[in-house]
Amino acid sequence: MPDWTFMDETLPAPTRRFEAHPHRAAILGELHARPFLSTETPRVYLHYAFSNVAGAAVANEAITALCAAAGLSGPNPQARHHVLNFGGGRLKWERHSEFTTYAWDGPLDLDARPFGPLPTGHPFGTSFTPPGPLLVAARLDLLPAGEAYQTSLAGFDPSSLSVADAVDGRATVVTDFLANGDGRINILIIDRGLAPNQAGALAQRLLEVETYRSYALLALPEAQRVGPEVRRIEESLADITAAIRESDGLDSNRDLLGQLSQLTADLEAGAAASSYRFGASRAYWRIVLDRLGAIGESPVPGFPTWSSFLTRRMGPAIRTVEVTEERQANLSRKLSRAAQLLRTRVDIDLEQQNRDLLEKMNTRAQLQLRLQQTVEGLSVAAISYYVIGLLGYLFKAGKEAHLLPVDPSIATGISVPFVVAFMYWLVGAIRRKHMEHGEH
Repeated sequence: MPDWTFMDETLPAPTRRFEAHPHRAAILGELHARPFLSTETPRVYLHYAFSNVAGAAVANEAITALCAAAGLSGPNPQARHHVLNFGGGRLKWERHSEFTTYAWDGPLDLDARPFGPLPTGHPFGTSFTPPGPLLVAARLDLLPAGEAYQTSLAGFDPSSLSVADAVDGRATVVTDFLANGDGRINILIIDRGLAPNQAGALAQRLLEVETYRSYALLALPEAQRVGPEVRRIEESLADITAAIRESDGLDSNRDLLGQLSQLTADLEAGAAASSYRFGASRAYWRIVLDRLGAIGESPVPGFPTWSSFLTRRMGPAIRTVEVTEERQANLSRKLSRAAQLLRTRVDIDLEQQNRDLLEKMNTRAQLQLRLQQTVEGLSVAAISYYVIGLLGYLFKAGKEAHLLPVDPSIATGISVPFVVAFMYWLVGAIRRKHMEHGEH
């Protein structure tokens, strides 16, 4: 962490030292990370953007190797941008989260024709090693006003030619957004009185428009890929929703809920895979619109502006991406509502099933109680019978031994109600004792 020292004129030496926030340097540096480089007319720009599929380390290694081959110092391993003099011009390197850009600009002769031979000092020769797959390749010529304007228009495709005045009429910008024989998009700026800083800012913004509009369109193949799957899930949801109206019973509702869960898993897997690409597309498209707004376009009679052309040609693609993302979000909500409905039905069916089971258990318990009461009554009668029989033998023995002055039959008859009452009490006490142990 850097040791920031701040001078306070009101405090005696030594000066106070304040602990810096760990992100302070990065935040201060971000404001100056991509400055506009002043430039002089005439000038040529070569701009390339490579996807960072191999990671940030590989992107940094590529620029370090390029600088080392030219005997120049490269950026530090954590750097995200680097500007250096290279081959008679300047090389500006930037590493973004998804791609890395190389932009080299060098001088042209005053009498240079639009998109003529390139200077020999640029770094993109046969020895250049790209850090990843190429997506953006553009050449921008900054030329003074004169014959260049009319001559250059003949080299563009009239069906996609876009022309606009910019920077309060101090420049005219021209392109057809089509790759030439070298695979690059040609962009022309006709300088009608640009200051050096204005020329550098305009060139950078136009190259950023080309870069970000290309990366914004990367979401279109993804939208086209997931579109059929979203359609399949929509149709399956419609079938399941229709089946829900006819379904009855726990098993059928459970089966439908299982189908919905599978559809939800399929949808969320596809949405998770495409969410980054769709979100990046929205961000890139907003940057394109911001850059076009900063250019300050004004129409040239007979030609569409860059904004109108890109909005007309890219609008349907961007809308396709947005609609696909909206369909995923809406479908997720519909699946959630349908699943909630089925879960409610399943819960109700389970509650009904549990209630029926409890009623059966209650009926069975009542039957068991009645059987138990019957068995208890029989037990009292049987035990009382055997006890009275034993007492009868006892009374007879007492009579024979002249110990019982009453007739044994009379004594036995008199003991019957007492024995039965005692047995009834005893069996009840045992039952209550068992019930108390069961409660505990």
